[in-house]
Amino acid sequence: MPAVDESQIDFETIELFFFAYRDFISDPDAILAEIEMGRAHHRVVYFVSRHPGMMVTDLLDTLQITKQSLARVLKQLIDSGYIRQMAGAKDRRQRRLYPTLAGRELALALSEPQSRRISHAMQGLSPEQRNGVQAFLRAMRGRDENLARREMEVE
Repeated sequence: MPAVDESQIDFETIELFFFAYRDFISDPDAILAEIEMGRAHHRVVYFVSRHPGMMVTDLLDTLQITKQSLARVLKQLIDSGYIRQMAGAKDRRQRRLYPTLAGRELALALSEPQSRRISHAMQGLSPEQRNGVQAFLRAMRGRDENLARREMEVE
């Protein structure tokens, strides 16, 4: 492995990401701790609420996790009444996921403080600057935006 040139590493931005992420997830983490759930539950409830009827396979692709790790989290969310799983209308082998009313309310409760934090951070930015922030975050994903949109479409 070649030696790393420390002068080429953007430590300041890396630290800003660490601290921004820590603060961004702190409010949802506190809400989830009260119901004995964690970040994996948050991600599942978020995406299922944003894309009702998404297939389990699409959720696995979106979260880039194994079936085994999703199974435990999904079972707990279903048993707790936040998510329901139904067979596909055209293909009964498909497992489609839907938020219950409680699941939708949980997703909103978790997203609200995050949205508030984003609004506060973007306060005073021009529309072009806001677009720049979003473009930067899309570029950080390292994936084509159109591909990401297609992945989240529900048949």
